[in-house]
Amino acid sequence: MDKNLLEYIEHPISAAIRTDEDFSAALRSQVNMVFLLHVNILTIDRCIKEVHSAGKKVFVHVDFAEGIGKDRYGLQFLAQKNVDGILTTRTNIVKAAKDLGLIAVQRFFIVDSHSIGTSLDSFKQSKPDMVEIMPGIVTKKIREFSQITDVPIIAGGIIETEEEVVEALKSGANVVSTGESKLWSLDIKR
Repeated sequence: MDKNLLEYIEHPISAAIRTDEDFSAALRSQVNMVFLLHVNILTIDRCIKEVHSAGKKVFVHVDFAEGIGKDRYGLQFLAQKNVDGILTTRTNIVKAAKDLGLIAVQRFFIVDSHSIGTSLDSFKQSKPDMVEIMPGIVTKKIREFSQITDVPIIAGGIIETEEEVVEALKSGANVVSTGESKLWSLDIKR
């Protein structure tokens, strides 16, 4: 990816959207990145247009996108629809997305020491543009990732308070992804 992704990130909080109510709130919020966690082939056009009209970047979680293939053709479909990027846990999807010029965010679930090793191995293979480490409250592991990579880190999952946002950012995350709409308009300074 030729873009300087740290400059691409204008606000340190992204909106992780699961419902129509959250979608509307995200469009009105200060976030500049919207992660569509539950979208389908019938709603994708409208969602992309509304997010872009609000001046925000749109990312589709392809592992959850209904009616859209979790393969190269599904990614080509999303690229033709002008999504900015995708989220996935799958190494092969990251590689294919990057080949199509999409920003690829790879999600890693850190649950134990073994998952750190397998996540790092996967990261080395796929070379995502950004990584999302979940749950985002594992600041010690965010710090470890931030010391071995220069790609932007997104802390996501189970972040419910302003203190957790601040701690994740202090630990090395560049963005905090949260479904808590009350946090989307926090005035956080870097």
